Amino acid sequence: MPQPAQRPGNRLMDRPEYKSKQQPLTGPPNMTVFEAVSKMSEKNYGCVIVTDEDQQVTGVVTERDVMNKLVGGGLDPKTTKLSDIMTSNPRLANETDDMVDWLRIMSNERFRRLPVVDENGHIKAVFTQGDFVSYTWPDLIYQMRSIATATVMKSWPLYLIGGGVALYSIVMVIVLGTLN
Repeated sequence: MPQPAQRPGNRLMDRPEYKSKQQPLTGPPNMTVFEAVSKMSEKNYGCVIVTDEDQQVTGVVTERDVMNKLVGGGLDPKTTKLSDIMTSNPRLANETDDMVDWLRIMSNERFRRLPVVDENGHIKAVFTQGDFVSYTWPDLIYQMRSIATATVMKSWPLYLIGGGVALYSIVMVIVLGTLN
């Protein structure tokens, strides 16, 4: 599947949260789910990135994987390995990829965590849907403000006429009320 285009300025690595993100939690495929969940709980992480001996990403295990595959499957967390429940060959973003392209891909393909790797394929960060919301929220507010302004300005003459009629009506009610 083709990767998103690379455009400077909107790259994942250019986002402020990229530099401030904590190092992703990683583990080998033979780590038990019990060990991984213990570390996830300790650090308050939502996933473990499964890496091989060369530190290349081979899979992702999320809280949902633990619930659906381990708990739902009646597996023992102390003997089940990450490789048994991980999502293999997950989508990986390059740190130079475009933010908006990945927002679209994550939304369309319905996944919540995006491992981001450097040019050597080593894990650098994990972007979540929340990171994308923080990116798009200011843009959405700006767009709504622009639409509201354009709508009001386009209809400005109607608002003036309507306001004039309403003001005239109020004045007439007051004047006629004082004459009676």
